[in-house]
Amino acid sequence: MPADRGLLPRFTLRDTDTFLLADALGDVQGREDGLFSSDTRVLSQLELEVAGRRPSLLGTSLSQDNVLFTAHLTNRPLPALGQVEMPQGVLHIERSRLLNDGCLQERLRITNYSGQRATVPLRLVFAADFADIFEVQGHRRERRGTLLEPVVSAESALLSYRGLDERVRATQLRFSITPATLSSGDATFSLDIPRSGTVELYLEIGPPRERTPGRGHFDATRELLTARMRKRKTTGAMLESSGRLFNEWIDKSRSDLALLTTTLPTGPYPFAGIPWFATQFGRDAIITALQVLWLDPAIAAGVLRFLASTQAHEESAFRDAEPGKIMHEMRRGEMAALHEVPFGQYYGGVDTTPLYVMLAGAYEERTGDPTLVDEIWPNLLAATAWIERRLDGSVSGFLDYARGARSGLVNQGWKDSFDSIFHADGRFPTGPVAVVEVQGYAHAALLSMARLAAARGKVEPSRAWRSRAERFGRAIEKRYWLPDLRFYALAIDGENELCRVRASNAGHLLYCGIPSEERGTQVAKQLLSDGFCSGWGIRTLSEGEARYNPMSYHNGAIWPHDTSLCAAGIARYCGPDAIVTLLSEMFEAANQFSMRLPELYCGFPRGSGQGPTPYPVACLPQAWASGALFMLLQSALGIRIDGRRREVHISRPQLPIGIESLTVRSLAVADTSIELHFQRLGERIVVTQNGTAEGVQVLSHLG
Repeated sequence: MPADRGLLPRFTLRDTDTFLLADALGDVQGREDGLFSSDTRVLSQLELEVAGRRPSLLGTSLSQDNVLFTAHLTNRPLPALGQVEMPQGVLHIERSRLLNDGCLQERLRITNYSGQRATVPLRLVFAADFADIFEVQGHRRERRGTLLEPVVSAESALLSYRGLDERVRATQLRFSITPATLSSGDATFSLDIPRSGTVELYLEIGPPRERTPGRGHFDATRELLTARMRKRKTTGAMLESSGRLFNEWIDKSRSDLALLTTTLPTGPYPFAGIPWFATQFGRDAIITALQVLWLDPAIAAGVLRFLASTQAHEESAFRDAEPGKIMHEMRRGEMAALHEVPFGQYYGGVDTTPLYVMLAGAYEERTGDPTLVDEIWPNLLAATAWIERRLDGSVSGFLDYARGARSGLVNQGWKDSFDSIFHADGRFPTGPVAVVEVQGYAHAALLSMARLAAARGKVEPSRAWRSRAERFGRAIEKRYWLPDLRFYALAIDGENELCRVRASNAGHLLYCGIPSEERGTQVAKQLLSDGFCSGWGIRTLSEGEARYNPMSYHNGAIWPHDTSLCAAGIARYCGPDAIVTLLSEMFEAANQFSMRLPELYCGFPRGSGQGPTPYPVACLPQAWASGALFMLLQSALGIRIDGRRREVHISRPQLPIGIESLTVRSLAVADTSIELHFQRLGERIVVTQNGTAEGVQVLSHLG
C-alpha cells in the first residue's frame, strides 16, 4: 500500500458497548482506530502482512444490515513461496469479521490461484494500549495505569492493564490454527495452500474465554446477528418508494439506527454515534426519538424511561447537575471513573431538559396512551420545575447556561464547541448565555405540560403553565427578533446583549412554532436562500457572518439532523412543497456518501460534477443523522398522528423529486395499524388508505 494509508476510508462494527474502527484493509493502525469496549481501546493495532508485505486492496464492503465487514485483498509481488517467486495478484485474501458479545471474530480465507502449491508466510501484528477514549481524542493525563506482563500460550495471547481505578482490563487473541510463532506483539503462520486450494484461519479478539475459534462459531454468530438486525429493522412502520436508490437510503438509515440502538432494561435507546459518541447522550437520543416518532414510538418510550432513571437529584458543579435536570452524557471509561473528566454522568446540556418534556408530550399525542407519562409524571414535574427555576433566576428572563466548573462544556446547546456562539463582530459572549432555539424548546415544554396536565384533570397547573408559555412566547418574539435582518438573534449574553448572528438555530424556533406567520415565513425564506442552503443542505451559519467557515464544526458545516429540524419548521410555515428540493438535495448527498449521511459534512457551495466535501473526523454512523431522513419525509408528506382521537392528518403532501409513489405500511394508530399509499398524479399527490382500521380516520387536506 502507498504511504498515505491513513487516507483510506474507515469502517465500523458495533455491538452494545463495543465498537471497532478499522481501515478498508481491515487493519487497525492506532491513532484513532481500534477496538473499543466501555470507552477503553482494548486493541490498538492489528495489521496483516503476507511474506513481510501488506496486501493490496481490491475492495471493501459492509453488509447492508451492518453485520459483516469484508475486505478483498491480494498479494504484492512476493519472494519464492516454494520453488518460484510469486507474482502479484495470485492470492485472494478475503478478510471477514463480525462483532458480538464484546468479541471481534475474524475469518481469513486465502485462495491460491498461482497454478502451483505455495507455502504462504502470514503475520498478524497486534497491540493493546488500553487508552481511554478521551486520551485517543487528545486529552493528556499526568499518570496512567500499568500494562501487565503478557501471558502467551501456544494458541493465545493475553494482554492486560491495571488502571488507576484498580480495574484490570484484558484482551485475549485466540487462533484456530496454532501459530508457528506467537509473542505478545505478533503471530506468524506458515500456510500450505495447494493449487486452487483455500485455507481458512479464524481468530477471536476480546475478553478472556475458553473457546477455540472456528467456522461453526463464526457462521452461527453471523446468523444470530443477521436475525437480530432484521428484527430491529422491522419494528415500527415500514416505508417503500418507487425509487430503488431512495429505498436503499431508507434501508441504510434503518440499518444504522438499528446498529446504534441498544436494548436497555428501560427499553431501546439510540447511542449517539461511532466512534466518539458510542454511548448514551440525552439530547441526541431525544431528537432521534422525535425524528422517528411517527414511525416507531417505542424508541421514544425507551428514551423517556432511561432518562427518567438518570435524572439529577442533587447539585454538582463538576457535573453541572441540578435537581430535575436530564442527563447530557454518560461515560464508562477509566478517566470518567476517576473524575478526571466530568462525563461519567454529566448534565451540562441546557436543552436536554426541555426537550425531554417536549418528547413526553409528543409521545402521548402520537400514541394516545397515557400510561408512560403517568409513570414518569414525577420526573416531568421535576424537569419542569428546573426549567421554571432557571427562568426565574435568569437576569435576561430566558433559559440560559453557564458551566459550573472549568472542566465542563463552555457552550451547552447543541452547538457545544467553544467558538459556536459569538457576536456579530466575532467576539465571544460573557455568560450566562441564552441561545435562541432553547427558548423554543422551553416554550414547547411548558405547553406540553399544560396539555398533559389538562388530560389528567389538573386544571390549575394546566392553566398556569399555558399562561406562562404564552407570556414567554411573547417575550421571545419581542427580545430575539431583529427587524433589520428579518431574522432571530443567535443568543442573549450575560450582559443582556443580543448576538446579532444569523444561524440555523432560528430554524428550530420555527420547528417549535414560536414565530408569527409573517416572521416565520421571512426566516424560512432566508434558510432556503444561498446564504444558508449550499445545495446539499442547510448550513449551521449563514455566509458572511463573522466566524463563517464551511469547514468549521458548527460555523458553516451541514448537519443532517439540523437540516431536518429546520425543514420541519419551514414546512410548518410554508407548507411541504417548500422543502421538496431540500429533501431531494439531502437524498443526493446521501447518494454521494454511499447512502449513509455522516454526522456532518462541509458547507461548500454545490459545484457541477462535485459531491459534498466530507468533514474529516465526522462520526459515521450517527443516530440523528440517520433519523434525518424520516423527519424530512414526515414533513414532506405532511403527516401528523393523533393517537388519542385515532386520527391521521395529512396536509398538502409532497413526494421527493423523481419518486412517483411511496407506501407506509403498519403505521400504528392507537391499538391498530393502517397502510397509506402516496401516488403522484400529474401535479397532485393522492393519498389512499389500503384496507380499513376500525375507528381510525384519515383526514386529508391536499391543498
